[in-house]
Amino acid sequence: MLSLEGETEMAVQVGLIGFGLSGSVFHAPLIHWTEGLKLAAVVSSQQDKVHESYPDAKVYQDVESMLQDNDIRIVVISSPNLTHYDYAARALEAGKHVVVEKPFTNSSEEAERLIALAREKNLLLTVYHNRRWDNDFLTITRLLESGVLGSISYYEAHFDRFRPQVTRRWREQDLPGSGMLYDLGSHLIDQALTLFGKPNTVWADLRKERKGGKANDYFHLVLGYSNLRVVLHAGSLVREQGPRFILHGDRGSFIKHGFDPQEAQLRKGLGPGGEDWGRDAEDQFGKLTTDIGGLPFTGTIETVLGSYEMFYRKLADAVSQGGQAPVPAEDACDVIRIIELAMKSHSLGRVVTLDNR
Repeated sequence: MLSLEGETEMAVQVGLIGFGLSGSVFHAPLIHWTEGLKLAAVVSSQQDKVHESYPDAKVYQDVESMLQDNDIRIVVISSPNLTHYDYAARALEAGKHVVVEKPFTNSSEEAERLIALAREKNLLLTVYHNRRWDNDFLTITRLLESGVLGSISYYEAHFDRFRPQVTRRWREQDLPGSGMLYDLGSHLIDQALTLFGKPNTVWADLRKERKGGKANDYFHLVLGYSNLRVVLHAGSLVREQGPRFILHGDRGSFIKHGFDPQEAQLRKGLGPGGEDWGRDAEDQFGKLTTDIGGLPFTGTIETVLGSYEMFYRKLADAVSQGGQAPVPAEDACDVIRIIELAMKSHSLGRVVTLDNR
């Protein structure tokens, strides 16, 4: 169990809905670690599992009981996608600040209604797009800010896996919000929109590539900008991994292999503050080819440290000091709009245009 540094009696009490993989690995440890926050309650049928790691947390059997707990100020929704809208709306109506696991909602219409409700109630609403703090993405962000690649013409991002067997998990069933586009696609789309803003066009190819697959387990998206193409790709039958990121600009190129280690570290019970937290292995450093001071340069660039903890640090500041949400809900709504347009593009078999609302 992670130790909580600097907890005070004034810590904001957080209630977590769901204690599956997402809740127990991605949310509970980081909430517990963050100064100014306290994991005070969990909605779960697995009371023993919760108390094994968080013995002081209350365990509620249903959502409504936790929403009636006046001490809880923030509700984190880490339950199946079909519940996101309902639970978020109920939590906002109960006067709680809300964090929703990605994908935000199953439709942009639902997302817009939640945003309007949060504004009406003057409450914070944010979405857990934690991969804005992946070490490779932070490195790319820094490179783009430096101008060392020049004007970007091509950006490609992959989230490939080798999982040939279809499971019975809800994410792999034929349900609204299921499938790889909503799951891994949310990450890649959010990263692209964070870097480049909303595109002009969307083209998509979606597939069920595994035998017996019920939800899409492959996607290939092309986001069109005036002088830039963004390619986002994920597959389930990729045994030999290629580059994770490829960027080409009019000054140089950057190619990066490997995955950020923070998910694997959290699964092992490790957390922020450790010597290797968010640190890339040296053989995973990206290759930069450019010119510096007019002279050609080719070499590896040390990866910036990953920092998933920044989401909850920013959340604690936003709630206690009235700052901005770590991920504006409007940004997450844009992600859902791109997903909807991707499905429309696939259905029509052509490029579709974004209205850029």
